[in-house]
Amino acid sequence: MKTRFTGHFTQQEPIPEDAIEAAVAVMRSGRLHRYNVAEGEAGETALLEREFADLTGARYCLAVASGGYALACALRAVGVGPGDRVLTNGFTLAPVPGAIASVGAQPVLVEVTPDLVIDLDDLAAKVRASGARVLMLSHMRGHICDMDRLMELCDGAHVTVIEDCAHTMGAAWDAVPSGRHGVIGCYSTQTYKHVNSGEGGLLVSDDDRLMARMILLSGSYMLYDRHLAAPPAEAFEDVRYETPNISGRMDNLRAAILRPQLVRLPEQVAAWNARYRVVEDGLCGARGIALVERPAKEAFVGSSIQFRLPDFDAAQIGALLANCAARGVELKWFGADEPRGYTSRHDSWRYAPAQALPRTDAVLATLIDMRLPLTFSIEDCAMIAEIIREEVELLALNAPG
Repeated sequence: MKTRFTGHFTQQEPIPEDAIEAAVAVMRSGRLHRYNVAEGEAGETALLEREFADLTGARYCLAVASGGYALACALRAVGVGPGDRVLTNGFTLAPVPGAIASVGAQPVLVEVTPDLVIDLDDLAAKVRASGARVLMLSHMRGHICDMDRLMELCDGAHVTVIEDCAHTMGAAWDAVPSGRHGVIGCYSTQTYKHVNSGEGGLLVSDDDRLMARMILLSGSYMLYDRHLAAPPAEAFEDVRYETPNISGRMDNLRAAILRPQLVRLPEQVAAWNARYRVVEDGLCGARGIALVERPAKEAFVGSSIQFRLPDFDAAQIGALLANCAARGVELKWFGADEPRGYTSRHDSWRYAPAQALPRTDAVLATLIDMRLPLTFSIEDCAMIAEIIREEVELLALNAPG
């Protein structure tokens, strides 16, 4: 009889008790709004911003209502507006092109490689062809490209880089934290990310003017002096009357939930990576499976794992998903004709101009994705890998020809 996994792929860890206590204290105070604080009180949101700035090594940090809001706020801050072209990965999740579309701009999609990172040769060609002067770089599913080469390319072409770090909080390239190569780093604290407040986002930057604009955009009114990780007052003087209020502040309740989680982030990263390596080891060498090679300079967070089935057709992949599901293993496929859940691809984003991405399409046609929540034990991960390996090898063995 075949083994069957009985865990839940969307069940997160409970919120830590000290975070619950901090949240209850905020609720008892009634001061949920970030600027509704007592005289001399910093407030949970301001403290979160200072602590996240310290964690990433950034001069400034702003907490906002969602990761998607963070992306759009960053675009507005660097001056992107209607009709502008913005470069971004052809393989990412819908909030990235959605943020570009939300400011009236047009995504220019760049091919991705079989290792799931932006294709730097195609990026160079599209920088020249498009005239775009902003790249919203998505570290999709936690895969970080050669950031040294990317920044050399973009700096040489005067392209501003905004990093989408929704999947790379706690990760780094060559010891530089993800989000600290570009002019702005954007993070998510949505439930399926690396710290959990249900929804939420964070922005970091070293640029005085850009952070001042983002703080004003988020809805600070003239209360920016209550921030602990903000530029000096003079940075706001020439922008405070011309920057629209597009309210998207984080509240003290969510900040209170997040602060204790930030302290635990390094140990959580280690726990994710231990699980990732067990699954990776279990799939390594399996007939039909191509794993993603992680560069030595990449310190990643293995909260999910991806692999390709380059010799499988759509029918075989559909059978694999069904067979694994019957054994309790939930896999996602980016090659299906219709988007499901979080697996939309560029031809689903019909608010963006249709673009030919043949190399990306070939990668996505055989790409499998799986969450690795920390509610899974090491033994669970070994069992999951065994189930996937058995089902893939069985299909490969029975394939025609």
